[in-house]
Amino acid sequence: MTRYILHAAVLCFLIACGQQKTAEKKEAAPEAADNLVQLTAAQLKNAGITTTRPERRNIATVLKVSGRIDVPPQNIVSVSFPLGGYLKSTNLLPGMHVNKGSVIGVLEDQQYIQLEQDYLTAKTRLAFLEKEYERQQVLNRSKASSDKLFQQTAADYQSQQILLRGLAEKLELIGVNPARLNENNISRSVNIYSPINGFVTKVNVNIGKYVNPTDVLFEIVNPDDIHLALTVFEKDISKLAVGQRVIAFTNNDTTTQYECEVILIGQDVEADRSIEVHCHFESYDKALIPGTFMNALIETAADSVLTLPEEAIVRYQNQQYAFVRKDTSIFEMLPLKTGARENGYTQVAAADGSDLARLEFVTRGAYSLLMKLKNTAEEE
Repeated sequence: MTRYILHAAVLCFLIACGQQKTAEKKEAAPEAADNLVQLTAAQLKNAGITTTRPERRNIATVLKVSGRIDVPPQNIVSVSFPLGGYLKSTNLLPGMHVNKGSVIGVLEDQQYIQLEQDYLTAKTRLAFLEKEYERQQVLNRSKASSDKLFQQTAADYQSQQILLRGLAEKLELIGVNPARLNENNISRSVNIYSPINGFVTKVNVNIGKYVNPTDVLFEIVNPDDIHLALTVFEKDISKLAVGQRVIAFTNNDTTTQYECEVILIGQDVEADRSIEVHCHFESYDKALIPGTFMNALIETAADSVLTLPEEAIVRYQNQQYAFVRKDTSIFEMLPLKTGARENGYTQVAAADGSDLARLEFVTRGAYSLLMKLKNTAEEE
């Protein structure tokens, strides 16, 4: 009797273990179905699946940065007047275009009259001293006058030449031509001329205002040589090189793109750990105004990276995946990290850091596998 009881107990134990294993298999099955998909021979044929292994390619990465349109210092002119005076007239407004040498304002002051008067007086006296110098030279040769008197006359003549030259330079500094100045055209007003071709960006004076020599009356910018000043952070400095291609665009119009080239990389790291990179526009567009904020894409040097064709990569719930062939008809969905794209290929790396080089990835038919996998998961 005891033996029958023992056999029954063993039988019950074995049945319980079998049920437990069956339950474990049922619990494990959904986990395997989350990333594995199996196709029948007919499905495999209809899907037209092709596979490939990852290959190394040289792909240039793109650096996304921002900056502003800038003008080099030699293309920005602050217009002042060396003697000061009252502004008599000007018709400038910010945004107006001016040509080099055109009159942009008129100043008047009594000191201009005094300067012109001093010049003409000095010029007249120089003519007298020149005649006196020649006369004393002749007399000194014949010993009719002393050497001292001749030397004094020569010194006065040379001093007057220096004085006249200095006054002539002052006149030229305020825009008055000494060669054309005479007693009939002495004027209390002088013209201010534009030193460059460009656009007026600032007008700091009004009619009747007195300006000092240190005051900036106008600011003019020549935009023909505008460039793009980009801010690049320290961690990306090693990726930059002079001559790299840059594509720039504004926030308001991302479809209009401007081609640029890196011409200068700053050597001073700012407090926010960034440097300034200067780029030259391939062609000038009048719509580009200095100070405008710009976004830019810098094509950095190409690196040898592991890549897959773009058709091999599928997106599901904001994550990138690819399918790996595990068997003839079994495929595993593998999460990926993607990088730069170029010529139909994308830089890839395993999300868990594993090596992808020896795996066989599905190229054509990847989205068919994704739909099959997700539809099966929903049915379960």
